[in-house]
Amino acid sequence: MAAPKKGRRSSGSQGYPGRALAAILLAMVALTGGMFLSGHTTPRLGIDLAGGTSITLTAKSNQPNAINKTNMNTAVDIINRRVNGLGVSEAEVQTQGSNNIIVNIPKGTNSKQAEEQVGTTAQLYFRPVLAMTANTSASASASPSASASGSASPSASTSASTSASASASPSASSTKQGRAVTDGLKADSAASASPSATASASPSASATASTGTLDTSIPNDLATKFTALDCSDPKTRANLNLNAKPTDKIVACSQDGAEKYILGVSAVDGKNVKKASSGYDTQQGNGWIVTLSFDGTGSKAFSKITSQLSQQTDPNNRFAIALDNEVVSAPSVSTTLSGSAEIYGSFTQTSAQDLSNVLSYGSLPLTFDKSDVTTVSAAVGGEQLHGGLIAGAVGLALVVLYLLAYYRGLSFVAVLSLVVSAVLTYTIMALLGPAIGFALNLPAVCGAIVAIGITADSFIVFFERIRDELREGRSLQPAVARGWPRARRTILVSDFVSFLSAAVLFVVSVGKVQGFAFTLGLTTLLDVVVVFLFTKPLMTILARKNFYASGHPWSGLDPRALGVQPPLRRVRRPAARSEVKEA
Repeated sequence: MAAPKKGRRSSGSQGYPGRALAAILLAMVALTGGMFLSGHTTPRLGIDLAGGTSITLTAKSNQPNAINKTNMNTAVDIINRRVNGLGVSEAEVQTQGSNNIIVNIPKGTNSKQAEEQVGTTAQLYFRPVLAMTANTSASASASPSASASGSASPSASTSASTSASASASPSASSTKQGRAVTDGLKADSAASASPSATASASPSASATASTGTLDTSIPNDLATKFTALDCSDPKTRANLNLNAKPTDKIVACSQDGAEKYILGVSAVDGKNVKKASSGYDTQQGNGWIVTLSFDGTGSKAFSKITSQLSQQTDPNNRFAIALDNEVVSAPSVSTTLSGSAEIYGSFTQTSAQDLSNVLSYGSLPLTFDKSDVTTVSAAVGGEQLHGGLIAGAVGLALVVLYLLAYYRGLSFVAVLSLVVSAVLTYTIMALLGPAIGFALNLPAVCGAIVAIGITADSFIVFFERIRDELREGRSLQPAVARGWPRARRTILVSDFVSFLSAAVLFVVSVGKVQGFAFTLGLTTLLDVVVVFLFTKPLMTILARKNFYASGHPWSGLDPRALGVQPPLRRVRRPAARSEVKEA
């Protein structure tokens, strides 16, 4: 007798169903625990269900014919990417009329942060720092230097004296080669600046300004304006440099109004930033950092300006990242940088992400004013949400009633699978709100309701394959084992078509339709997970139970109800008697 081949299972092998059930139950526990630990126990609702903030932006430009359809569409695209990065956070950005853009931000979003992101809609430039100091209205230390600036040499001395008053030198000394460094300006360092530092810094700055290629001269009117500038007033910051050009030297404030600057002409346009991202530096221990890279034009300009800046002393070795002519960050440079750089300092995760977002989505072709910011009530409201939930409950109840009437005991498997699918869908949606900004709107609710039918269809395919095997005269366990491969192919093909249609719809559509497509695609993927890791293993275990294996009338597998004919028994014919003839 030939020995059976090792490593091959028979057709009736059922695998390890307990392991699959344990895996999906652990996943449910982990997702549910993560949902409660994060504090986000309900999905974030879209603006049509929960209301939110509406911001109206009005375009303005000093150039004739600059406000046109092309520039407005470009602005809409950039603003949409800023506040709606993955396309599913349900922030609506659309034009209204010829010069307005409406931005609707749903409730549950950090509306203040989003409003700041939307409001930063002017131009992004990289400018060299000519002078900087902590903001004081007509400070005693800055006034004499600024008033004395009548030539290039005194203006260089002015830069040095403001540098000493801000005491950025410690940052320059700790700068790492090849890396741009933020956080060079510290208030506590400014308070501890010594007179000797001021005296020693002035000559070196004057010498550098006279021999370097960077224009660090400060006109008299700009020095006077710098001395009188008070950055603590938000209105002053908002109206500063309204008509400034990239080729103009300007005075500017930091976004929080704590520092003020004199900036040179623009060295790099923000449109030349190719990519920017934030991350946590675990190798060098610098905390949260921002990395940025430039395109070809930007790389050449950035390399040129950093080559000039690296020859200067602080603060003339800094470049300011100026958005709307407000300084977002002012890193110092110690060596020539090429097409990329890292910015690090006292960043938090939020501030690093905000800076990388500003750098990534850069400049807009137009300047915008926030002409109106209002809180809007729900467009559809709680009644429509209530109605949508009722519709989903009615649809689910009808599906369960159909399963009970037609599949009887098998409906127990289907209902449990629907419960598992519902738990996974709910927890994932709740977690996706804070993770990627997913917002549940009415089309997304419709997608979830449609998913009930898709999931039930997978169960029906599996159950019918099992019944077909029973009709061929097999017992339940072999019927489950042989019916699963055939049902699996059908389920995968069906779900692939559904997922493909959802993916195409998500890519080509905009606005609320994307919510429908995203929910449909998510629930389709979960259907595959539930069928493979829960429905099939559970059916394998129940096939061993006498209630199902014996074909109980309420099991849904009754042979008589399925029209199974009992197999014909073969009766062995008795051997014919042979008479022995006598010779």
